Amino acid sequence: MAEQYRTPPDLAAHLVHRADLEGDIQDRTVVDLGCGTGMLALAATLRGPETVVGVDIDPGPLSTARANERKVGSTTSVSWVRADATRVPLRPSVAGTTVVMNPPFGAQSGNEHADRAFLATAAEIASVSYSLHNAGSGEFVESFAADNGGEVTHAFAAEFEVPYQFEFHDDASRSIDAELYRIEWR
Repeated sequence: MAEQYRTPPDLAAHLVHRADLEGDIQDRTVVDLGCGTGMLALAATLRGPETVVGVDIDPGPLSTARANERKVGSTTSVSWVRADATRVPLRPSVAGTTVVMNPPFGAQSGNEHADRAFLATAAEIASVSYSLHNAGSGEFVESFAADNGGEVTHAFAAEFEVPYQFEFHDDASRSIDAELYRIEWR
């Protein structure tokens, strides 16, 4: 099972606001890899993108994402695609594409660097990506980006509350440290 956590609304707003300030949302294609219930994709719709695509393999969260889209009421609609986010069945124009994602952290034994495949997909389909990672992932993210034609241009500390949802969790909820990376891909 992937170690996937829902993106809290305040963190999604911060990620998309940061991307918008960098000129990476408006008039661009935005792809949310592993979109789940659509938090990042829907936040992006409010910042003037040309188009937004949410990709997730699980039909349950995608159904919730569609319902959430109706509640948001943005003028930009989202194309929800049921597919493996690490094998995206689309080829947007890389030059005008931004990926936003909260990939599985993969911090547990046997799942280390589960985020690697998400980063590889971002490198393939986008000119820039924004992704959340477990704190302490900087060396891995920078090395992966460099090995795949990318460069980390910004890194920010983030914190969010994770509810109990896996057998290795001990508490009802826990605040975890994370990092947000902006990567330019060539």
